[in-house]
Amino acid sequence: MFERLHSFLKRHIPITDDQFALIKTEFTPKSVRKGEFLLREGDIAKYTIFVESGCLRTYTIDDKGKEHIIQFSPEDWWTGDLNSMHKNAPSECFIEALEDSEVLLAEKGYMEKITQVVPEIALSYQAGLEKSLIARNKRILASMSAPAEARYNDFMKTYPSLALRVPQHMIASYLGISPETLSRIRSQQSQRK
Repeated sequence: MFERLHSFLKRHIPITDDQFALIKTEFTPKSVRKGEFLLREGDIAKYTIFVESGCLRTYTIDDKGKEHIIQFSPEDWWTGDLNSMHKNAPSECFIEALEDSEVLLAEKGYMEKITQVVPEIALSYQAGLEKSLIARNKRILASMSAPAEARYNDFMKTYPSLALRVPQHMIASYLGISPETLSRIRSQQSQRK
């Protein structure tokens, strides 16, 4: 374990093996079985999660019992509930393994400790937060105004491998459309090919 985290960091900043050895001490490896929860609504989030292998989903359930998927987290993705963790507030979401997964858990304050070892990581972390915020805002705007087919096409660009790994009803939930609408879009696109 730790291979993907090492590769992820090396893609963003120069890092020595000694520095990475110190960074590793801030993470706890965990094997998660399909269907297992890393966070449940109402719990206080204790970790930021890096996915080494497998796939997670972050979702909420509304008052009518309908699931709304916020994020899929395949390999090399980060997830967690930062609001819950940093404010010590009950989480409003669930984080569940969609596949058997290997994850790395980092407790609150890990970034401050890591930047003492590798100061350059602060700039990479800032850039990552900005990229995440831009992507989230783009998704919010798309969900309010983009046609369903455009949202599906954007999903396929963002998560090209997930269409075969994730059930269609979950993709529909992520897109904010019905499974029937997703099926129609996919059928129309396959007929155009």
